[in-house]
Amino acid sequence: SWQGKCPEYNQTTVIHFILFGLSSDPKIQIFLFVLFLVIYLITLLGNMLIILVIKADPQLHTPMYFFLSNLSFLDICYTSVTIPKTLSNLLSEDQAISFLGCAAQMYFFLLFGSSECCLLAVMSYDRYVAICNPMRYSLIMSRKVTISLAAVVWVMGNVVACEQTAAIFTLPFHRTNIINHFFCDVLPVLRLASTDTFLNDVVNGVLSVVFTIVPFILIITSYVCILSATLKMRSAEGRHKAFSTCSSHLITVTLFFGSCFITYMRPSSSASVDTDRAISLFYTVITPTFNPIIYSLRSKEVKEALRKLLGRSRIF
Repeated sequence: SWQGKCPEYNQTTVIHFILFGLSSDPKIQIFLFVLFLVIYLITLLGNMLIILVIKADPQLHTPMYFFLSNLSFLDICYTSVTIPKTLSNLLSEDQAISFLGCAAQMYFFLLFGSSECCLLAVMSYDRYVAICNPMRYSLIMSRKVTISLAAVVWVMGNVVACEQTAAIFTLPFHRTNIINHFFCDVLPVLRLASTDTFLNDVVNGVLSVVFTIVPFILIITSYVCILSATLKMRSAEGRHKAFSTCSSHLITVTLFFGSCFITYMRPSSSASVDTDRAISLFYTVITPTFNPIIYSLRSKEVKEALRKLLGRSRIF
């Protein structure tokens, strides 16, 4: 058995983990608590508002805004997996998380994170069809196709989450239970395993290629085609609007995917703990906060729908 091969390890099985967190300084912890709480509330309110506005306005019942409402829902779930526990740990001396709790946190984090990678690619394809093939847009992006694409996004995310979580939490953990991170991310937990993790690193690398590089390439390709099409537009206003939209979307996409590349596309042994924590903040906290602003609140249609909604609420 593997126990016979590892006599140097303490054979007590880990039943809970300790999350090291972001800082052990009480003053910094209070500052971080306030900062994270404000960011979390902004993320929740911004994304909930977008979902409500899109649902309330029939003119926004299009594939583009259907995907945007899915993105907002994902961002709410994505941040809710990590930030509430982080807030709790910043105020409490007890920073423990159960073995099953850690596995659940990793599963949902991977589910929502992988789904978002796929959804961003689907959204870029939707914009590509709308701008580069407008005459056939309704035919290509039919209701059936739109719902099918959204379903595929969630299924793919679930496949990654199930595979990674099962592969990691069936490993033996006997050395230490201290996770040098503020949540149960893949690489920090993988470092604690009491066995060789080469195969896990390979699988992690393959999944990173499939669910980060491939969507990123599809997104970049879509936007290159979109920019090429906008350059042929005669309207200066149309070109400016397209360039503005594409540039803001690409900034968000680059932040999200870039931080994912740096974090996951390397062996677990080569990663720096402090670097991991800093980079993780981009794709777990910052990007979900800016997505509502970048993707929706800059849209004239959303602003108009929001004004209508607020106008109705004042009447009642």
